[in-house]
Amino acid sequence: MQNVSKRTILWIVPIIILAIFWYFYGPQKEITDNEYISYIKQSSIETSPNINLENAFGNYCAEGKWVFFKTQKDHNVVEFKGECPVNGDANSVNLQFVVEDDQKGYKLGALLLNGEQQSAEQREDFLNMVVSK
Repeated sequence: MQNVSKRTILWIVPIIILAIFWYFYGPQKEITDNEYISYIKQSSIETSPNINLENAFGNYCAEGKWVFFKTQKDHNVVEFKGECPVNGDANSVNLQFVVEDDQKGYKLGALLLNGEQQSAEQREDFLNMVVSK
């Protein structure tokens, strides 16, 4: 009988450890409204200072949403996820903006089209296409 309880404990401990990791590092609820998202929505790019990003993406893309997350290196990232036309076809788009902690500026992050990462030049071209429409 004592061997059975030792085996049980040996199975319970790893399961508890896995549950703790799942709780802290598992999927998180998406943050779709905070000060970083508001900052990016109201921002513009240098080539088109008269239009904010929220209006530009709203006019160009059929549907989309803004999501905030922090990276493991504690960077604040706002990501636009949506369906946008690129080269005449509707594509799944993910464009990231890395926002400074004090919200005094941002850098462009990755651009994914249909899950494939694009080059920095393609990212710039896409953003200029969005704000020019």
